[in-house]
Amino acid sequence: MRNLSLAVAAMAVMVVTLTIVLFSVITNASFVNTIAQITDKIDISVYLKDDVPAARSTQLVSQLKHLSNVKQVTYLSKDDALKRYERQNADNPQLLAAISSTANPLPATILIKPTDLNEIKDIKSYLSRPEVKQLQSDDPSYSGDRKAAIDKITHATNVLRQIGVVTVAVFSIICALIIFNTIQMAIFNRRDEITIMRLLGASTSYIRGPFVVESLIYGVLSAIISVLIINSAFLASSNALQASSLGLLDINYASTWFGNHFISLLGLQLMVGILIGTVSSTIATRRYLKFKTK
Repeated sequence: MRNLSLAVAAMAVMVVTLTIVLFSVITNASFVNTIAQITDKIDISVYLKDDVPAARSTQLVSQLKHLSNVKQVTYLSKDDALKRYERQNADNPQLLAAISSTANPLPATILIKPTDLNEIKDIKSYLSRPEVKQLQSDDPSYSGDRKAAIDKITHATNVLRQIGVVTVAVFSIICALIIFNTIQMAIFNRRDEITIMRLLGASTSYIRGPFVVESLIYGVLSAIISVLIINSAFLASSNALQASSLGLLDINYASTWFGNHFISLLGLQLMVGILIGTVSSTIATRRYLKFKTK
């Protein structure tokens, strides 16, 4: 309370730092979920010729399942491919009328879901083999445009993660410096008390303890406040703003994820806050109290 203005300044910076840390964690979880949803909707379609024997199709499916980057392989016969086409175009009567006016023109299709869209070289290489290529009526449907779109999303996500890491690091350093100066000022204001305690034979830990506890309290209070700020932001976005997403950030998912991991995130905030406060105060007392550490 003697250094109320400095304490408020230290806590304010620490609250900002911890809020950025928490928001970065939640944003990363939301981005991962968004990328996973987009990835799950994209597959590689392999179109087979009508004269390919059923046994050879089964063998091809089995071989594709053993590729390292293949998550799932689904075989669609000509009839299954037609039914799938009708489901996908149920709201377009013109396309349905056009395809129903003739014999089934759709080939048997193998749908391949890759595990990682950035690592499909093995799948493409396998499909480009002469013995596999001759079974295909057309080139696989996985075009470069869709891959480029996914690459852009992934790149944007990685850039945002890096920006988040740098921002957290910068604010953490600023926060530690402010707490460092706060403790330094507290030591200066209590220099007479410290001198008396030294003369009375107080140990190093006895004199340093209150300063460390003070900064630890900063960390705990700042962690709780930062969690309340994020929680209030989610409540405002869902209730007042009626927002469900913000670009790649799925607010509904982020809010749900935050609620499901509330205890873990609170623990993370407390750990980071205590770590920043304790380390900075320990360094400050070690430097400015000039105690022997033995």
